[in-house]
Amino acid sequence: MGKKEFKTPPNFIKDIIEEDLRAGRYGGRVHTRFPPEPNGFLHIGHAKSVCLNFGLAQEYNGLCNVRMDDTNPSTEDEAYVQAIKEDVRWLGFDWEDRFYYASDYFDKLYEYAIELIKKGKAYVDSLSQEEIRQYRGTLTEAGKESPYRNRSIEENLELFERMKKGEFPEGAHVLRAKIDMAHPNLNMRDPVMYRIKYATHYRTGNRWCIYPTYDYAHCISDSIEGITHSICTLEFEDHRPLYDWFLDELGIYHPKQIEFARLNLTYTVLSKRYLSILVREGYVTGWDDPRMPTIRGLRRRGYTPEAIKDFCERIGVAKRNSVVDVALLEHCLREDLNKRAPRAMAVLRPLKLVIVNYPNDQVEELEAVNNPEDPSMGTRKIPFSKVLYIERDDFRENPPKDYFRLAPGREVRLRYGYYVTCVDFIKDSNGNVIEVHCTYDPETRGGWSADGRKVRGTIHWVSARHAIPVEVRLYDYLFTKEDMTNLEEGEDFRQYINPKSLEVLYPCYVEPSLANAPPESRYQFERLGYFSVDPVDSKKDRLVFNRIVTLKDTWSKIEKKLTENA
Repeated sequence: MGKKEFKTPPNFIKDIIEEDLRAGRYGGRVHTRFPPEPNGFLHIGHAKSVCLNFGLAQEYNGLCNVRMDDTNPSTEDEAYVQAIKEDVRWLGFDWEDRFYYASDYFDKLYEYAIELIKKGKAYVDSLSQEEIRQYRGTLTEAGKESPYRNRSIEENLELFERMKKGEFPEGAHVLRAKIDMAHPNLNMRDPVMYRIKYATHYRTGNRWCIYPTYDYAHCISDSIEGITHSICTLEFEDHRPLYDWFLDELGIYHPKQIEFARLNLTYTVLSKRYLSILVREGYVTGWDDPRMPTIRGLRRRGYTPEAIKDFCERIGVAKRNSVVDVALLEHCLREDLNKRAPRAMAVLRPLKLVIVNYPNDQVEELEAVNNPEDPSMGTRKIPFSKVLYIERDDFRENPPKDYFRLAPGREVRLRYGYYVTCVDFIKDSNGNVIEVHCTYDPETRGGWSADGRKVRGTIHWVSARHAIPVEVRLYDYLFTKEDMTNLEEGEDFRQYINPKSLEVLYPCYVEPSLANAPPESRYQFERLGYFSVDPVDSKKDRLVFNRIVTLKDTWSKIEKKLTENA
């Protein structure tokens, strides 16, 4: 029976686009955009949006822009812009010459604001922020009109111009759209369009001291760029009437806003506020900590862009929020790494094994397959000698039932090597086994017996004389709670931080072929999992390997059960 092929899940956004194409809307064009705020680093949720927007553009022979939503100078920085560019490129997407900024349009946005004031559709309000909130009303009670709502057009134009010139302190005035304070949608109750903010913008410097809000700037930026389908996450669904209102009142080109469910992952937080706390309070080493769900963290850990894109395709696009099992992401990663990662032998918790009947100074070179999934990757030579390191777990003085590895009197196969039989072992003063003595059968070179006898256990090893000492970091989920999206009010997410999310091992030993392993190179350590060379902390004299993911694939088991029950 052949390998089960992945079935692409339905995508309601494609249905909308194809209907628009059939109807000839937007001149048969598809033009999307990815509009992050340059106030932080991208995470796996952003990757879903990147893949969706660029993927739709590619599928329909369209275009996709990247636009920095840089309307809040207090939190934005050029360093974030460069990081976003790097992350999008690493994921494999190219915006060509279409990299824009909302700040590119500040002059035009100001002109449109003047136009709305002249039409009687915007006014300068002098209520405080708290008063605006009180006047807004609730979901069950209509809002109350500001006493400044009916200022004359002339007064509004004068005040707005003086706001622009910096004549008022922060909070003295705002510009609001004049819509309907009794509207059932709270976003339509005279939303703020501009606020006074004395902060240096990383691109425009101190030229402006009034800045547009997201709701006002976003739809007009989409319009200016000729976007056809403005794809947002579900929390903007209630903002869509406002998106439409601004464009309709201004009478300018009108893209279509479509909302989809944002990504939530088990054992993970994607809230920028929570991620900032993790960094600021030292629970992780930084935004690129391999436990973080940021693109930088995932890349440093050893994730591949191909695995992330495969994952984003498999989860599809939904209209309702849900939590995706992180095991699916790991499954996509294993499938990709299994095909591309060369094999190597490494011992993480070393136990010395001495082959008592092997010549003291003899060294053999044994042939090992680099990747059984890809014969073109060829083979490599591994040195074999009298003293080896094996995993501590691969020996038991008193083995339990169904333990088929090394034990007194038991014979096992050394991967690519020989059959060995345990004849003795040495303990330290605390009763811990520190050395195992074995004999080997010279007729079993390559790990096979000419007389046809079978052994049930195969263990990996490295030659102690040739092994390279390295540091290995074993990562686990950062949180112990499965669904981190369903916290009760006042519940502190910190209480679920996993104290065992990182285990550092040193010295571990790897075969000598990895002595010059380059940063970010990935390997399958046989029987142990997939590992990559840390690009930050690795030095020439001390390599650091991050465990990317274990070999155990829980998602494939889940998938198998679902298939069997279907």
